[in-house]
Amino acid sequence: MKVVERVTDARAELAVGRQAGWDIGLVPTMGSLHDGHLSLAERAVSDCEFTVMTIFVNPLQFGEGEDLDAYPRDLDADLNMAELAGVDLVFVPSVEEMYPEPPATIVRVDELAAELEAASRPTHFQGVATVVAKLFNIAGPCRAYFGEKDYQQLVIVRRMASDLSFPVQVVGCPIVREDDGLAMSSRNAYLDPTERKAATVLHRALRVGVEAIESGQRSPEAVEAAMADVVAAEPLAELDYAVVRRGRDLAVIDPLSGEIRLLGAVRLGRPRLIDSLGAHVAPSAD
Repeated sequence: MKVVERVTDARAELAVGRQAGWDIGLVPTMGSLHDGHLSLAERAVSDCEFTVMTIFVNPLQFGEGEDLDAYPRDLDADLNMAELAGVDLVFVPSVEEMYPEPPATIVRVDELAAELEAASRPTHFQGVATVVAKLFNIAGPCRAYFGEKDYQQLVIVRRMASDLSFPVQVVGCPIVREDDGLAMSSRNAYLDPTERKAATVLHRALRVGVEAIESGQRSPEAVEAAMADVVAAEPLAELDYAVVRRGRDLAVIDPLSGEIRLLGAVRLGRPRLIDSLGAHVAPSAD
């Protein structure tokens, strides 16, 4: 496994693989790797002859007062985990390498980034879209792997890649969970033992929503109310949102039908956790 810090070096390494006719897999991360990240890397390694992981804590996607400076970082551990997963190249740029000057060009996907996560973090997705566009440009034609936990991000990245004609196939990968259902996240490290126990409330709420749909509920408002009730019963949890939307574009759909996604966010003290689950509503026999 090679580790490079400069854009020119990353492009040179990728060019060698591309000239050999290899499929390229790209796994963008902010480091602090856990089994969820490794599942993305392992999928890329399985699908592609050459896999590059990026480790970059992107300042553009952190708003004022967010945890940029405190965001967990352990590069040595990350590199060890990446190598065990079979990654071929790790690109670890500095902020100065990625942004030699404050960027005057910002990528926005307005319609998809107007609510949900954006309500609490209004500049977050333009930071994500901008850095991902840069990484797609650096990597060139590839498959790029993103987890479904950040489902709104996945939908936004797919739309951006389509709108801007990037030669990139965006691959969504299943969420990796702890034994009690909590979605793995670097921010789980912020939870104290009491908060960690309470954190399962979000997954439980989403499961209640899925169960309501599987039992025949087709009203999004009723499903959302059922999820909110679960969170309200946990004193440590503050609900940010719990919604059900059409899977491909997060549009409101009433009555529920087809491929849908349940998404939620809660605060537990300092941490803010997000999660999502998919469900399918078969067409009516009528």
